[in-house]
Amino acid sequence: MPKSTSSSPELDLPAGSSAHIRAENIHIMRGDREILTGLYLTVSAGSRLAVVGENGSGKTTLLHVLAGTLPPDQGELRRSGTVTLLEQALDADDNRTVGDLINESLRQEKAALAALDAAGEAMARDEPGADEAFTQALDLATRLDAWGGERRIDTALAGLSACSDRTRSLASLSVGQRYRVRLAVVLGSSTDILLLDEPTNHLDAQSLAFLTERLRTRHGGFALVSHDRALLHDVADEFLDLDRSRDGRPRNYSGGYRGWVAGKRRDRENWEQDYLAEVAEHARLSEAADDARSRLSTGWRPPKGTGKHTRATRTAGVVQAFNRRVEDLERHAVEVPEPPLRLQWPDVSESDDERWEAEGGSPLAAESVTVEGRMRQTVSLSIAPGDRLLITGANGTGKSTLLDILTGRLDPSSGEVHRHPQARVELLSQEVPEWNAADTAARVFEDYALRSSLSGDLTLQDLGLLSADDSTTPVHRLSQGQQRRLQLAMCLAVEPDVLILDEPTNHLSASLVDELTESFGTATAALIVVTHDRQMLADLADWPRLDIGRAAAPLGA
Repeated sequence: MPKSTSSSPELDLPAGSSAHIRAENIHIMRGDREILTGLYLTVSAGSRLAVVGENGSGKTTLLHVLAGTLPPDQGELRRSGTVTLLEQALDADDNRTVGDLINESLRQEKAALAALDAAGEAMARDEPGADEAFTQALDLATRLDAWGGERRIDTALAGLSACSDRTRSLASLSVGQRYRVRLAVVLGSSTDILLLDEPTNHLDAQSLAFLTERLRTRHGGFALVSHDRALLHDVADEFLDLDRSRDGRPRNYSGGYRGWVAGKRRDRENWEQDYLAEVAEHARLSEAADDARSRLSTGWRPPKGTGKHTRATRTAGVVQAFNRRVEDLERHAVEVPEPPLRLQWPDVSESDDERWEAEGGSPLAAESVTVEGRMRQTVSLSIAPGDRLLITGANGTGKSTLLDILTGRLDPSSGEVHRHPQARVELLSQEVPEWNAADTAARVFEDYALRSSLSGDLTLQDLGLLSADDSTTPVHRLSQGQQRRLQLAMCLAVEPDVLILDEPTNHLSASLVDELTESFGTATAALIVVTHDRQMLADLADWPRLDIGRAAAPLGA
């Protein structure tokens, strides 16, 4: 359920333009690991803040701290006004109804109207102080727009295609329906500050458009956690990035989505340059110390006839030079921490068109394929080396089914698929494979490389998708995003001729998805992408498109 939180009873009243949450020097621990260090943040009535970061960086935890449902391990929080937290899950027992949820959300509005009625009756009786009480009650009801509460929520229910039947039990609704009801109630509330955790879950295109417009025109402030890059681009003015930084503290970026992307890239490039310079200098000093040590250990012998005094002086000089080199090395520790990961697409040579001549110049093709009960549309396509293809369509029209046909996981009911016997065709599916839970990520990767007969000495870390610590972690302890990164690494390591990506933005951070999209421009592999992601659709708008569910002409040669 939406949670209205405050640090004292008087904060149940709205504060309007003075509403705020101030966090000072916040530290948050998870077990023995500090996930947030030295956070300073203000969320005000005018804030349009996005909280971003990799899976496990503490985004949801931070929202709970700001809402007051979880105390920080260190630091101070001050709040003024009303705060509502929209969580990702909603418990629903058999007794609560849609109407109960709406009434709970309108508690302040109903109380304000009741107070206004009582003050009006007191004025009619000419009670002392009734005029002042009526003025205060009217001011509060006006600030809350108390008369429009039901209307605001009804509008939001309709805009999100949510259940408007007040008598319907929450337990009888699907997870998606419950989520939309709860989101509508939150959007229709008069809360000063909203804290939204992944608000785009279970929303279709129409509902996403409604949510975007509501946030853009909202009078109160909000802080949201989301992986939806289009939403972040459309509604956020400020970004709080919780990913690991050079000094270990969260980073604030202004200038909207573009300002965040540019600022984060600039910070990382500076970090990488400083780190490489430090490492290079340390290597130079190590080499100098080794050289001095070698001269000292082999001994220095002056030419015959040199005097004893000269020999002694030069020997002492060698010792002193060695000591200076060692002292220089000891003073120069590499203080710049190792920079964060960056996606490294394998360096693959250009495809040789002659390789595919035996199959008509195409590593992959489908001719008039259908699957009874799963993909009614007849599809024909031909993928040449380096081709790009974007596949779109509503849920249930057979997009993933088509991918299974192209990769040989499913036989078509009619039509034929042609895969060149030497073609490496890889699929990043929506669901990660079932791995041995006790195996580390590195072990899973190495086993896959062995089964796939990969050449070279490419390691999991070479691809910039998992850190050294993550690589040695059992896969059952990895987050969904980390498992998705492992799956992507395995696909890239094969150096595929055709790489097929089914909803590649699922569970991946916005920054990694941006890196992935950017890498599409230089990848030599043919690429087939299936996505509903609005930002990726915009980024790949110039690709040839196949819309499943609509009549389409055959693609390719």
